[in-house]
Amino acid sequence: MSARRLYLLVAAAAALVYVAVLWHGFVLDDLSIILANPVVHSLSGVWQAFGSSYFPSTVDVSAYRPLTVATYALDWSTHSTAWFHAVNLMWHVGASVLVAVLARRWAGEAAGLVAGLVFAVHPVHVEAVANVVGRNELMAAVFTLLAVYAALERGSVGWSVAAMAAAVLSKENGAVAPGLVAWAWLLGVRPAPPRRKLAMFVASWLILGVAYLGLRWSVLHGFLRGPGNTAPVFLGEDALGIRLTATAALGDVARLLLFPLALSADYSPDHRTAVHRLLDPRLGFGVLVLGLWALLLGVAWRRGRKVEAFGLGWIPIAYSPVANLLFPIQILIAERTLYLPSVGLALALGAACRGLVGRRLAAVAALVVVLGGTRSVLRVPVWREQHSVALGLIRDAPRSYFTWRYVGWDHLWSGRYDRAIQALRVSSGIFPHDARVYIAAAHAEYALHHPAAAESLLSRADAECERCVTLYRSEAFFCRMRGDSVTADWLTAHERSLRSPP
Repeated sequence: MSARRLYLLVAAAAALVYVAVLWHGFVLDDLSIILANPVVHSLSGVWQAFGSSYFPSTVDVSAYRPLTVATYALDWSTHSTAWFHAVNLMWHVGASVLVAVLARRWAGEAAGLVAGLVFAVHPVHVEAVANVVGRNELMAAVFTLLAVYAALERGSVGWSVAAMAAAVLSKENGAVAPGLVAWAWLLGVRPAPPRRKLAMFVASWLILGVAYLGLRWSVLHGFLRGPGNTAPVFLGEDALGIRLTATAALGDVARLLLFPLALSADYSPDHRTAVHRLLDPRLGFGVLVLGLWALLLGVAWRRGRKVEAFGLGWIPIAYSPVANLLFPIQILIAERTLYLPSVGLALALGAACRGLVGRRLAAVAALVVVLGGTRSVLRVPVWREQHSVALGLIRDAPRSYFTWRYVGWDHLWSGRYDRAIQALRVSSGIFPHDARVYIAAAHAEYALHHPAAAESLLSRADAECERCVTLYRSEAFFCRMRGDSVTADWLTAHERSLRSPP
């Protein structure tokens, strides 16, 4: 099979599985990052993005992903939701082809085909591709793959560091690129460069790191500012509890990568809860996953299966920024964050199939497309619009407080205030420490002309998140989007009272 035909097959598979997203709307964080973000709403946002936080300042100022936001500004100028999704689809096609390129160069045509198809149709990618704001994962992955290609296949310091810069400006996890390149040199996937060039690579990484951190600091006035910088499941947990819970979550990571039958848009309490005991079976399963991974890596290393070992090592390197083992982040698990780590799985599986030819290769390729493609195609409609996401959450994560918070918000957006209050009451009953639940419920009560109940709910919100003014600004913005200026003015007045000196 020619290289061109191989890449076309991979590209076609990646595109066909997700073609239905062209008829999707905006859901979840699309609403705040795109619809509620004035930076996105003009072409000037292409350069203004580099001086702005990822979320609007009314929501959160703890992330810096200007290159991704710049692409949203370009997309907005087309006045087409379908175009937003088409661009996501093109990024996914590009990432899939790049995976095939690397696997083919390192392990042959069979490896390239299998690796490319595994990545193209893997069901865990649906969230990243079908949700527009998943683009930060897609872009970071593409640029990371380009950085690895430029370093290992071209030996180019300049092109590699340029791709790395684009990766970290798309999403912070692009910072793993130097680790991936160094891992490949250590394994001998490609020989390490001479000392002088190696020093140039290391120097370029250090310069890029300092420049990025300086830019991020100057824009955000700090690394992490704003509410919600720790996952709800970690609230009140000490460092040990956080690491135990994160280790237990590796069981979910392995399941999602290897057997992605059960998918969910959320893994918040009580869908997933903290681990407190060393004898907790969830922790035992996470440790077992680590042990099996180490065993497979050791076997591949001893047998000289360099590409398989590289793929197995790629997974933890790429997952480390979101694993909650080095530092806690805003989520315990999110399927979109497995987009870049899954490259390692695709490379390892592809390399393991390098000896296949003819009918055997065709059979394996067909099996991958049928199994992975079918599950992905069935999952894509969940992300069609806000109500379908709400229904999917009820089915997939009925014990999650976030499920009922989102269901309540969906009712609120549609003017079903009584149902919104009921759903938000369920949410706060599961997890009573998210101020956003009380603010949304207060919004609904005020819209129903129950000011006393609304004020009581705001008092509970203030108790959970003292002086979190951005939460009120965000809720007021969405009130105005719905045409409810009266409730918006009331929330704005409360936000101003919080900013006033005592």
